[in-house]
Amino acid sequence: MTKSETVSIIIPVYNSQDSLLACLESVAGQSYENLQIIAINDGSSDDSGSICDDFAQKDARFEVIHKENGGIASAQNAGLDLATGEYIAFADNDDILDRRNIEILLSALKQTGADMSKGRWQQFGQSQHRQIVEKAGKGEDNPGSIMKFAQPLRAYQTVFCKALRLAADRAGRHGEVRYFNEANWCRIYRRKLWEGLRFPEGMYAQDVMVAGRLYDRMKFVADVDKVLYYWRQSADSVTHKERSFSFYHDNAAAGIENMKFALQRGIMPARSWYTVAGAVSEEKTASDFSKPENLEIYRKDCEEKEKLFAGLTPSQRAKCSVLRQIRLAEKFVYDRKIKNMK
Repeated sequence: MTKSETVSIIIPVYNSQDSLLACLESVAGQSYENLQIIAINDGSSDDSGSICDDFAQKDARFEVIHKENGGIASAQNAGLDLATGEYIAFADNDDILDRRNIEILLSALKQTGADMSKGRWQQFGQSQHRQIVEKAGKGEDNPGSIMKFAQPLRAYQTVFCKALRLAADRAGRHGEVRYFNEANWCRIYRRKLWEGLRFPEGMYAQDVMVAGRLYDRMKFVADVDKVLYYWRQSADSVTHKERSFSFYHDNAAAGIENMKFALQRGIMPARSWYTVAGAVSEEKTASDFSKPENLEIYRKDCEEKEKLFAGLTPSQRAKCSVLRQIRLAEKFVYDRKIKNMK
């Protein structure tokens, strides 16, 4: 393996001492060994920083950065600035990678000539920790089927309802293959995709904010039909717990940004419609909603939402509305079965 085949794996770390060890072990134990592993300790107040340092002492591929707390976007950007590999990957500090994650995803990327490769993932609760660690440590027996698809920005905006993806699969239209969200993990990117592109710092929806522009840079995406990443569910995570006005507003702002971008590209922004409609509505449920400054932000968000929605054709509005209702029904089930995993 040559230096040009190095994969830089970026791991933002913050107060994750109870789950961090398993994550770092799954990265260090990858079957593909030519790695630059960048762990960014984002001002942790627990032993997370020391755990990272211990790995760096034992494994020269680890580079540990200790910085003041600046949020996940700040940590991700620090990792991107330090990355030297021709390929980029991300991992969350409490998740677990299949032992062949990098090997399989990189092989798919090279075989297809795609700009990004992605695998499937599985959620798990703390009670399944030992089982998942054992399963991931063995690694997948085979790389699974690989399919390449074009127009990833269009797929991102239109293929997101699970029921419709399953129906498409039954009809032979490969719905699941074309599905992906804003998460950066369980993927490998060509380095060029991130040139001049960074996450906006100081906001919750940093991955949503860059999604449109990132996917627009891609011509092809390769999908690997194998579970290669295990996503730990925690009731204390920001995604599951945060309910402040700024959280909802950041999601609304990111959805609005993506909606505008999709419309500029002539793409029906169904996913962004879902995001914006939900986030603006949820702003009213925040405990700090009644602050004067928040009321003014909410008013502006409502105006922006109505303006964008009105700019769609009647047919587009109808399709977006139907897709949103389907997704809301799926979310109702998801919130009870997945987010409450223990």
